[in-house]
Amino acid sequence: GCLRATLWLRRAMSLGVLEPRPPGKRWLVAGLGNPGLPGTRHSVGLAVLGQLAQRLGAADLALASLGDAQLVLLRPWRLMNNNGRSVARAAELFGLTAEEVYLVHDELDKPLGKLALKLGGSSRGHKGVRSCITCLNSSAMPRLRVGIGRPTHPDTVQAHVLGYFSAAEKELLPPLLERATDLLLDHIRERSQGPPPG
Repeated sequence: GCLRATLWLRRAMSLGVLEPRPPGKRWLVAGLGNPGLPGTRHSVGLAVLGQLAQRLGAADLALASLGDAQLVLLRPWRLMNNNGRSVARAAELFGLTAEEVYLVHDELDKPLGKLALKLGGSSRGHKGVRSCITCLNSSAMPRLRVGIGRPTHPDTVQAHVLGYFSAAEKELLPPLLERATDLLLDHIRERSQGPPPG
């Protein structure tokens, strides 16, 4: 993951894709999930990132402008429980603090369709977030929590999280991804106009 990120950055710099940092603020947005498993509940963070990239006219791993601010969109290459390694490496390469890193991830304790923006704090049992906290040595990252609902029987949690959205749930996804993107962009715009983080 780190090597692949480094190689991507070197290639982007050689092609002139990455220019010197503009005077505005820069934020990293990481969609947490399992690469190669799109459409699963656990990878809903990746789906939000895809919607965000589409809205901004960028690829899934790219720099995108948002007014005077610049967003680094990151789709980690590691499995969920190790996403923190990719996120921390990207933050280091772009010179960003934990407060400038947004995590987008699934949330069992919210029903499908519910969104919540959380500013720092514990992982609440989410192993991808725990990995980011460990690798960034901080719990200050803002998080967009995307509800996927909790199954009624505790023994089915893992199968639920790693399972694909049902046909009925898939119908709810497009407006949910739009709302998640709006919430994220509005929050970043607001913070970009305020004092520096930290």
